[in-house]
Amino acid sequence: MMMEREAGGSAGARISRRFMHSFGVILILVVYPSKPIMSPLNIDPNIKRATTLPASFYRDSHVFESLREKVFARSWQWIGQESQVGLSESVYPLTLLDGYLDEPLLLTKDSEEQVRCLSNVCTHRGALLCMNPGRAKKLVCQYHGRRFALDGQFEHMPEFGEAENFPRDCDNLPGLELRKWFGFLFTSLAPAFDFQQVIDVMQKRVGFLDHTKFRFAPEFSRDYLVNSHWALYCDNYLEGFHIPFVHKDLNAVLDYGTYKTVVYDHCNLQIGYGKPGSDCFELPNGHPDTGKIVSAWYYWVFPNMMFNFYPWGLSVNIVKPLAIGRTRVSFLTYILDEERYKQGADVMTDKVEREDEFVVEAVQKGIRSRFYPGGRFSPTREKGVHHFHSLLAKFVENT
Repeated sequence: MMMEREAGGSAGARISRRFMHSFGVILILVVYPSKPIMSPLNIDPNIKRATTLPASFYRDSHVFESLREKVFARSWQWIGQESQVGLSESVYPLTLLDGYLDEPLLLTKDSEEQVRCLSNVCTHRGALLCMNPGRAKKLVCQYHGRRFALDGQFEHMPEFGEAENFPRDCDNLPGLELRKWFGFLFTSLAPAFDFQQVIDVMQKRVGFLDHTKFRFAPEFSRDYLVNSHWALYCDNYLEGFHIPFVHKDLNAVLDYGTYKTVVYDHCNLQIGYGKPGSDCFELPNGHPDTGKIVSAWYYWVFPNMMFNFYPWGLSVNIVKPLAIGRTRVSFLTYILDEERYKQGADVMTDKVEREDEFVVEAVQKGIRSRFYPGGRFSPTREKGVHHFHSLLAKFVENT
């Protein structure tokens, strides 16, 4: 008997076995597909009938890679605070979603106090323009000396006097759309929706808070590494269904029976109503929640940003994909009321996060099962998850 292995063809790996004996040759051909095949993502708009994303969505490496351009490049991302370029004629380099999008960007503020977001890549040979934050009147490439103004306009290039049809528009630095809110900056590589609509939604409830009084607290900010798909982490965030089962301490201060989810176009809001006597916001007259005991507003913005407002301040959570089963979540703490924060906010936030990590990582293991194709939504408790899955399906299938 003799066995051969043959590779080739778009069908993928092929194994042929030839059995030689006195009666002739028998050829057995087994064909394996080159990559997993996932059916189209169709999320029924009626949550009472809808099924969740298939488990294969979270397992398929091709889908994970496709989300980079189909979802993240077309949505808005948090890129820090306006204070990063607090002085005129200053620059601040950054990498958009380091480890996933990996896009080199540059914040600039010119002499007229205009803040811009530009590509940080020289239009000559692709070198990074700016390596460190600081003051700068011009942007000069350290590789061959190409010079740009702080608005990205090409100004000068040595040894190009004989170049024809030069400079062209493409010799300027590409500029990205920039939005400002609460002292934060947001941008998108190719926006599929207007971020102002999201700002208007959040401003309706938290606009009465004086954002100039929020203090960034690096000592209480940290990154968490979670061994799960980034979307599973968002799934968990988007429902309060698990609170009585997973977060005993949090459940003790929230009124689970009145927990509410409000869905908008590209964001949604979970309102955590407190029990009598619990710490809550002092709301102005005419506020949408006037007369209610509000302990927290949890805003989620598609696909990976969370803005959690508490009476003590704000926790900004940015979910960053690293690999199909590995995610970094940055918790950025902004304190409004120091005394309230000292009453245990840091301990509570960290405890809730660790509890969430435990269940999300368990789900990551569970969705590998051959016996789990997907699930259903609770019509009363999982409106946020249904909304998220619907948006993912829309962006993946309509790109």
